Amino acid sequence: TQVEESAVNLWNWAVTKHTGSVVNDEQRAKLRFVACRLVCLCEGSDPPEGTIRRQILMCMKTGKGWIDIGKADLADGFLEIAMSSIEKLYAKLLKESDGEADIHVHKADVEKNLFKVLSYQAESAVAQGDFQKAVMCVQRCKDMLMKLPKETCYLSILCYNFGVETYEWKKYEQSSFWLSQSYDIGKMDMKYSVGKEMQVRNREIADPYLTNSCPNNVLFFIVQENLHPAGCFLKIKILLKSGASDEDINSAVAEFLHHEMSLDFCLNTAKLLLEHGRESVGFDFLKSVAERFESSPDLGKITLLHIEFLLQNKRELLAKQKVEEIIIGHYTGKQLLPEALNQLHIILWDRAAEHYEAKSYSEALHWYNYSVSFYTPGQIDQNLAKLQRNMASCYLHLKQIDKAKEAVKEAKRCDPNSIFTKFSVYKIAVMEKDTDKAVETVIEMGKLAEKSSQHEDKLRVDENTGTNLLSLAAQIALENEQQVVAIKALEYLSEHLQDCQQLFAALKCLVRLMLSKVMAENEEKSITYGLNNTFSAAHKRLAGSFTEEEFTGDMRILDAHWFRKVAWNLAVQFRDYPEKMRDFFLLSFKLSQFCPSDKAVLIAQKTCLLMAAAVDLEMGRQQVTPSKQMELFTQALQHLQVCKEIWKVLKLTGDFAKDPTETLLLLYEFEARSKLNDPTLHDLMESVWEQPQIEVKTLEIIASLAMESPARYPVLCKKALKGAINLHRQQTVIDAEKFSKCLHSLINLSLPTGLTDLDACVLQEVWDYFEDALSVVSSTDAYPEMEILWLMTRAWNTGIFQYTVGKYKEAEQWCGLGMRFLNHLGSLKKSYE
Repeated sequence: TQVEESAVNLWNWAVTKHTGSVVNDEQRAKLRFVACRLVCLCEGSDPPEGTIRRQILMCMKTGKGWIDIGKADLADGFLEIAMSSIEKLYAKLLKESDGEADIHVHKADVEKNLFKVLSYQAESAVAQGDFQKAVMCVQRCKDMLMKLPKETCYLSILCYNFGVETYEWKKYEQSSFWLSQSYDIGKMDMKYSVGKEMQVRNREIADPYLTNSCPNNVLFFIVQENLHPAGCFLKIKILLKSGASDEDINSAVAEFLHHEMSLDFCLNTAKLLLEHGRESVGFDFLKSVAERFESSPDLGKITLLHIEFLLQNKRELLAKQKVEEIIIGHYTGKQLLPEALNQLHIILWDRAAEHYEAKSYSEALHWYNYSVSFYTPGQIDQNLAKLQRNMASCYLHLKQIDKAKEAVKEAKRCDPNSIFTKFSVYKIAVMEKDTDKAVETVIEMGKLAEKSSQHEDKLRVDENTGTNLLSLAAQIALENEQQVVAIKALEYLSEHLQDCQQLFAALKCLVRLMLSKVMAENEEKSITYGLNNTFSAAHKRLAGSFTEEEFTGDMRILDAHWFRKVAWNLAVQFRDYPEKMRDFFLLSFKLSQFCPSDKAVLIAQKTCLLMAAAVDLEMGRQQVTPSKQMELFTQALQHLQVCKEIWKVLKLTGDFAKDPTETLLLLYEFEARSKLNDPTLHDLMESVWEQPQIEVKTLEIIASLAMESPARYPVLCKKALKGAINLHRQQTVIDAEKFSKCLHSLINLSLPTGLTDLDACVLQEVWDYFEDALSVVSSTDAYPEMEILWLMTRAWNTGIFQYTVGKYKEAEQWCGLGMRFLNHLGSLKKSYE
């Protein structure tokens, strides 16, 4: 009892809240569903009459609620429960009745609910496409109409709605059935029928019947039964469909003219006749209609229809005569109403467009001139601007430049800020080879394309209008061999294109044009700037997210490859311009990041970064400004860090024993860090000293870089030189020349010229270097004589410096060392002896 009471309260709450628009239809259906289910679950074995009646009502309304929100399948169960409850109620009432009179009362009472449930079941069946069940339910409802005549109108409208729904679903046979049922039911009891207007509406039976080629006798029966202009129209339609003679159709048309009807109704009839190729009948009918509505302000509609069908039937000369009659009337007090005049302009423009498409430009101008005739001199109208632009296009095709200019001048007067007007100006500039004017106009078009609020002919311009016109502008420039203009158009176009395929096609075209210009005119500065922007735009778009189905991942990769390779080639081409070369190598690297990381791509990435770092280091050496130097060395270091990571991955893909990358990375990093005075430099070198396979040349370069301004690392330099000398000594045949240079540098670094007060340890260290030199000099004739002379002189002078400070023993030793080198001099020996 408590659950049942709660369910009823919930039901009532849903009703009141729906009335107050607190809950919507779907929410109400769900609330009813819950409440009704609970009530059904609470039903006892022998419920009282009131409980059964309440259950019937709730199940009916719950089922109907599901049907109304388009969930008919959920309704069936509740309608079945309602049907079962009606049977229970009827049995209970019979059991409790006193006599025949009571039974009739109870039966009438129950049949009302039964009728409703059956009609709802029919609705559900139609919604679910169960035609047979729907027919059965409606037939049972029809059988009950004798006892429930007031439901005639309801059932007729229900069948009509079924007819409309099935017609929309293109189930023409079913539609015809339901509409005919609606018509038949409506006649069963005229007192409660839908009325004559609804009966006329049921003539829509004809459409599905005609579509489905059903017998015409049924239709004529309907038409004749209740004559009406709509019925006459239907009769004409049937005659046309069945291929009747012109005589029969004329007869039907004559009957049609006996009725009072609107002009639009007459025009629709004329259209029907002419669309079915009955020109003679149709044009005669139009004449009759024109006479009938001679005083109507809408008379122009008849003439327009006449013109339209003359044009459709290729009778252009007659159509022109009709247009010229309207023009004469326009200036003699017989103007068309604004709506009709607009319609005439559309007809004229459409005809002109057809001739334009067929390249009959003179004929197109003829029809555009008809349209111009309706404008007054000095009138400002956006449609007139569009008209003048269209005429300018015709004149340009006819090579009548002066007339095209006049037309564009008029267009500018009416609509100066239209992108379409600018485009017309542009076309003339290109044809006249006025490059400056063409470029200026393209710039204006590009700016207008950026304005989202751009309007044309009182309609919002399609978002692609600007890009479409810029694309056409580029195409026209290329066709006329005006590369500068084409480049400018493509630059603006690439800024606005959203479609990826179109964007990359435009960017590729732009790159090719710029490259050809660089090759032809050597205009590196401005063109390189443009190329940088173009590649940056490609990179930006490749880095973006892709939603277009047409632009697949493979296409993205192909485009990335194309741009990275071109950027690489440009970097090589600009080898005499270090900064440009570096920028294009970096662009190539960035673009390669959108390609799969296979071996070829990794090698390309590694090379790009190495080259960029090399260029930054080279430019840094030549900079006078310390801040700029630091900036370049820092950039180089950043490139090297990324390159090292790529190199780690690349080494896993194969054997790179002979690849110099490892050495180059070391040398470039050493130079960058040493010139940045990086505190981690010593840590870097610790790993270098531990390498067993380090080359002599690498150590020699490190030694040189360690003392190259602004770097100054004498300890590192000496260590590198010592390492190089040791490696030289380990060779089977010593390269005396290279050995001598290393030793020369090491002695110079350890024994600065002009210093006399030297520590004994330092002198001993340097003495060992001289001894090393002497041993090599003694073992080969290849030691450079000038280096021997230099060693002799340095040793002798060191002895002299010792002598001057009273260190005679040391002086004797060093001078003696110098004299030992004297014996190895060749032609110079006598001079120094």
